[in-house]
Amino acid sequence: MWATTRGEEAGNETAGRRAHDAVVEAQGYIQAGRKWVVDVDLEQFFDRVNHDVLMGRLAKRIGDCRVLGLIRRYLRAGIMAQGVVMERYEGTPQGGPLSPLLANVLLDEVDKELEKRGHAFCRHADDCNVYVRSRRAGERVMGLLRQLYAGLRLRINETKSAVDLAWKRKILGYSFWVARDSTVRRRVADKALATMKDSIRDITKRTGGRSIEQVCKRPGEYLRG
Repeated sequence: MWATTRGEEAGNETAGRRAHDAVVEAQGYIQAGRKWVVDVDLEQFFDRVNHDVLMGRLAKRIGDCRVLGLIRRYLRAGIMAQGVVMERYEGTPQGGPLSPLLANVLLDEVDKELEKRGHAFCRHADDCNVYVRSRRAGERVMGLLRQLYAGLRLRINETKSAVDLAWKRKILGYSFWVARDSTVRRRVADKALATMKDSIRDITKRTGGRSIEQVCKRPGEYLRG
């Protein structure tokens, strides 16, 4: 069982909680015979986090009312839209340093239930993949997740979520394939590869008034990132 958030990646490289570690873990689940995946994407997750539900979960962990009040003010801080400040009644600030941690607190309940039932899963922020041995088992898990997320007032994006064979889906920009020796291998997913190529074309385009040194330097920085 594996779970983390995007915001934890940089600080937990030695703890085995990087995005790449999740991909390797998923590869191991498939190799072990869990060839079906329940691939779940939450609909506009960071925009739809319910403040009351989240604060209720935090209150179970934090006894200091001053800290809870500070977090509540952080959540309700207005957002600027076309020069006008608008109040926020749901969601967490995308890109905010606290948002990934709050997301992890909210979704920890789902992780615990999956662990209790012995499921093999990988969760990275709001993306969750559960690996099972049959479509029928996958449909049961999908039904369970719908119930769990509904209890948190979250909705599954039905167009992006599915129960499917693992090599037909991707996780964190990677997909899987089976070699002739029946070994499960990983590769960069087609969509992620296409996005990378488009970015390289944009970085190296001839217009822009940059020196050849700058044009050569930026692709290296992008690819290392």
